[in-house]
Amino acid sequence: MAYQAGGQPSELRPVPEGLEAQAYLQDYATLLEAVPFPSVVLDHRWDVVLANAAFASLFRAVGPHPTAMPGDNFLRFVLFHPDAGSVLGEHESRWCLPMLAHFAAAVERHGHDHGIQAIRRDIAQDPIMDAAYRHGLPHWIRAVGERAVEHDGSVRPLVHPDPRWGATDCRVVDETPRTLRDLGYTRLTLVLRPTSTRRRPRRTTTHLTVVPTPQA
Repeated sequence: MAYQAGGQPSELRPVPEGLEAQAYLQDYATLLEAVPFPSVVLDHRWDVVLANAAFASLFRAVGPHPTAMPGDNFLRFVLFHPDAGSVLGEHESRWCLPMLAHFAAAVERHGHDHGIQAIRRDIAQDPIMDAAYRHGLPHWIRAVGERAVEHDGSVRPLVHPDPRWGATDCRVVDETPRTLRDLGYTRLTLVLRPTSTRRRPRRTTTHLTVVPTPQA
C-alpha cells in the first residue's frame, strides 16, 4: 500500500490491523514527507514501515541487492549491503557495531521471531561478522560504554550523494511518539549537520572486517 505525501510516495508495510491505526499511519506518512532530513519508521525487525523522500535520496546511489536494500530492512543494509560503506562513514565502528549491539538486545527480546532468526542465521554464515557479534561485540561495549551503542543523540558520519552535502555528519534523533511505540515501531531522523561542521572524508570499508579499538 502506497500513499502520496508531498508529491512523493511513502510506502507502508506491513499494514497494522485496525482502521484507526491505518489512518494514523497514513497521516503520519504525510507528516514524515514534510521533514527535510532523512527520516524512517522501523519495526522491531528493522523492516522499513515508512520512509520519506529525503531518506530515499540519501541512498539513491546504492546498487541493487536481493535482501539488503535500505528501503526494505535498514539493519540488513548496514550489515550486508556492499555499498553501505559508501554512504555510512566509518561504517564498521560507527554504524555496524552499534547496530549489532541493538540486534543482540532484540535477540533477547524477540528470539523466537522468524525475521530476527533469519538475520542471525545470515550473521552466522559470515565467519568474520559472526566472530565480531559473538566475541568482539561484548568487549567493544565494555570499552566504549553503553551510551556509545545508543542511536538517539549519536553523531555519525555520512557521505551524501548530493554534492551540496557530500561528506558530512548527521545526528541520529529518536522521534518516536507514543502511538508509534504502541504499534511496535521506532522513528529515526538523520539530522544533517550544517556546512561549517563538515568533516573530512575518511576511507570507508564495505564489509565488517575487524572490531576496532574505540577512539578516545
